[in-house]
Amino acid sequence: MITRKVITVGLPDSAQVHPREVFVEAIADGVAAIILVHNHPAGKLEPNPEELFITRRLVEAGKLLGIDVLDHVIVTKTGWFSFAKKGLLG
Repeated sequence: MITRKVITVGLPDSAQVHPREVFVEAIADGVAAIILVHNHPAGKLEPNPEELFITRRLVEAGKLLGIDVLDHVIVTKTGWFSFAKKGLLG
């Protein structure tokens, strides 16, 4: 089953995200894996240090919960960036 869930809505240059909010519905729905997706309205494809940090935290949290984080994708108007494709999921 593939489902899209909005976890948080941020400002143009930031968003607050906590592992609890990311995984609460995944746990309730009994899913085995998730893919994280967010946009960069300014168009920058590369993740910033905070995004690298939170992605590592989410992967670690997923391991503790038995929920695989398959990818984290950044989407812009002109392209996309895959943490998995770049080997950044650990």
